[in-house]
Amino acid sequence: MTSQVSTAFTRSGRARRLSRPAYVTVALLVGAFSLTSCSDAPDNDVKDSAAASPTTTAPRAEVDISAENGSTGASINATRVISRNATLTKVTMSRVDTGSAVEGAMSSDRKSWKPSAQLERGTRYEITAEGKGSEGNTVVEHSAFTTVSNGNSFIGTFTPDNGTTVGVGMPVSFTFDKAITDKKAVQSHITVTSSSGQEVSGHWFGEQRLDIRPKDYWEPGSTVTMKLDLDGVEGASGIYGVQSKTVTFTVGRSQVSSVDMNTQTMTVTRDGKVFKELPISGGSPQNPTYNGQMVISEKFEKTHMDSSTVGFGGEYNFTDVPHAMRLSTSGTFVHGNYWGNPSVFGSAGTSHGCIGLRDVQGGGSDTPAKWFYDHSLVGDVITVKNSPDAEKSIKPDNGLNGWNMDWETWTAGSAV
Repeated sequence: MTSQVSTAFTRSGRARRLSRPAYVTVALLVGAFSLTSCSDAPDNDVKDSAAASPTTTAPRAEVDISAENGSTGASINATRVISRNATLTKVTMSRVDTGSAVEGAMSSDRKSWKPSAQLERGTRYEITAEGKGSEGNTVVEHSAFTTVSNGNSFIGTFTPDNGTTVGVGMPVSFTFDKAITDKKAVQSHITVTSSSGQEVSGHWFGEQRLDIRPKDYWEPGSTVTMKLDLDGVEGASGIYGVQSKTVTFTVGRSQVSSVDMNTQTMTVTRDGKVFKELPISGGSPQNPTYNGQMVISEKFEKTHMDSSTVGFGGEYNFTDVPHAMRLSTSGTFVHGNYWGNPSVFGSAGTSHGCIGLRDVQGGGSDTPAKWFYDHSLVGDVITVKNSPDAEKSIKPDNGLNGWNMDWETWTAGSAV
């Protein structure tokens, strides 16, 4: 018996020598041939025999590392070690610049391994993986690679967060850290579905923001799932996504509050029924509150409000505004007001565009502002009407306020 050595190639193109037994078929001639020209009968003493030995090929053992040796744009999510016809016996991974080990998780059948946490961008790593084939032969693979850099990748910050409960007006909103030129590629790798079965569509505001919502408010009690499959997606020339995750949030009860600037009142409607009426003090005639539908995007028990940061002079600077909830990026809030005369609530607009509710300094336990704060969710809707300046309506991209755009216009801004 002889042995032969073959050269096999991994998926990444690296050569590996594999040894396996080979069987040589030998034909034996037994006895002597007697040849005559005048006899038709066979010579029974002559035997022609070729005994064939079976040919057996052992399965080839392979160990593959998904990040190719020498690559400079490896994924921070998809690094894997996979074995074929072999059992992984040892996998070590380290970060080259610090020498620190990277923890990983081995599958129960010892056929695969992956890092336990997301890798860092723009970082060099090394992996050495060993496997044992069915015949006891050992296969070793090594790869040194660098993950995709910050400059050649993009990420999207998004709201709402996983596991949160939000109001019926809450869109899914992404802000990307790089300009996206292939919007179709990016949007097609983001899916948003609801247990309610509602149709959803996206709308791009410029090159870095994508909002996704249904035609009408979310159904109360529904569950919304957002899947990101952006890892490796080219959003612009040479710029690749690095995110791969699933986010789920719950839609709570329906609460839509209507503010009438003529009467300086806010009517809170919960699940289609009037829940409470509250006196407010909205924007003054000189600084009217925006008309339109506005979504609560943030809540603060206390926040600092400085007029110089929102385009005014030094008209106000309060470091402890209580029970504040953001309605626009430009600085519109519904918040507690402890400095105004109690008589203005329900009778006069005195603010610089915000919606004020009576409160006490430090946030009281029994004030309209605290009541509304405690009964509100991020994603609840506040609709303002009859503001003195009819031309002053909230723009759809000023906050999470895409509801001020009709469905036809909204869907026209989708890339898919």
